[in-house]
Amino acid sequence: MTTFADPVPGGRPGDVERASALGGELSGRGVHGIVLSYVDTAGVGRVKTVPTAGLASAAAWGVGMSPVFDTFLANDHIVTTDTLGSPDGDLRLYPDLDGLVVLAGQPGWAWAPVDRVTQDGERHPGCSRTFLRRIVTDAAREHGLSFKAGIEIEWAVGLDSAPAGEFVPATTGPAYGATRQVELSEYTGDLMAACAAQGVQVDQIHPEYAPGQFEISVGALDPVAAADHSVLVRQTIRAVARRHGLRVSFSPAVAAEGVGNGGHVHLSVWRGGVNLFAGGERRHGLTADAEAFTAGVLARLPALTAVTAPSPASYLRLKPSQWAGVFTAWGLETREAAIRLVRGTAGRRSEQANLEVKPVDLAANPYLLLGCLIAAGLDGLAKAAVLPGETTGDPAHLGTDEARAREVRRLPASLTEALAEFRADELLRAALGPVLTDAVTAVRQGEIDAVYGLDDEQVAAAYRWAY
Repeated sequence: MTTFADPVPGGRPGDVERASALGGELSGRGVHGIVLSYVDTAGVGRVKTVPTAGLASAAAWGVGMSPVFDTFLANDHIVTTDTLGSPDGDLRLYPDLDGLVVLAGQPGWAWAPVDRVTQDGERHPGCSRTFLRRIVTDAAREHGLSFKAGIEIEWAVGLDSAPAGEFVPATTGPAYGATRQVELSEYTGDLMAACAAQGVQVDQIHPEYAPGQFEISVGALDPVAAADHSVLVRQTIRAVARRHGLRVSFSPAVAAEGVGNGGHVHLSVWRGGVNLFAGGERRHGLTADAEAFTAGVLARLPALTAVTAPSPASYLRLKPSQWAGVFTAWGLETREAAIRLVRGTAGRRSEQANLEVKPVDLAANPYLLLGCLIAAGLDGLAKAAVLPGETTGDPAHLGTDEARAREVRRLPASLTEALAEFRADELLRAALGPVLTDAVTAVRQGEIDAVYGLDDEQVAAAYRWAY
């Protein structure tokens, strides 16, 4: 469940009383501190923490934090815009009590996502979580739509004893191999137990393709809760790993070569409790609205890439023929297409059918990511957009004429190209608003400047432990 009402000074109705009761309950369970969690424009998780006894005050009046973090880079350097990046000003972090959980992987701590509010009690226009809440509530009010979303999490597991800055895989087994699962079975078992204790539904967890790589998929939720869970699960993966002498990286490219870590998004659109991706008369059971929504996302993928793949390291991962989805193509269960249509199992399609967006990694701020995907899809729905020709197999093998006929082209091959596409996209900039647009633009340009002159190995090393 997600709190969709904006925070207000003094607390939303019932919040202070609820927080007081929660604080007492948590103290009785040995919880001493609350992690107040948000994600910056660069995709880095940032926190403040308060004693458990301070939860009621945080719910009533928030906790102070500078707006300068909207323009932090992944290396902690700060860039500026006309309104952001200065030492002036203050914001209030308000915890969403519906999202508060006791951290099973960090004894003595609880965790809560926050919304950021100005000192005058207004929405902070740079708050990505508030942006996503607004997109979702507007879609419900104006179109009668709701959404279910899930973000896959891939990560590389290394030895904490490795030399500083280096990655040494903690497993020797082959991709998807039983050996790898056995080697880290205690770690992954503890991880599943921690997720269950925190109320996170784990659908599957398994060894992946790259050295030391694993993937976890969790249950679909409303987009704000899905983004919250993406952050929470990564916090849990890190904490449990440390207890096993392991270190993890969610970087898009732990090494310059090979398959990187993705963060594929699964998204479905619902109206009146009915999944619009199933039971329709269009191709593969799509309704007209679901096709239009998908076409809207597909059409804006080049500009969206600045949000879905926001790091210079992202483009070490986004290479053809590596299941990263680097072409503006869609297809039924086509894992090389940027958008994979998932029909689901016969008998369960009405609940399982969704679209998977593949050129996404975990450097992306999950709130910006889902909000921009939904904004693009809603634009397609408003225009009754139609999908181009379907692609099967690897789009990299299409001839020039066939690719043109299906409107298949290469997505940006660098963050510089992606940023140029984003700057030219009026819809995404309007959806984000001027403050968030300026933050995205300045931070992406800052990341580009930060790696100027570096080779691929140096870029991978620069971001290896940032995410």
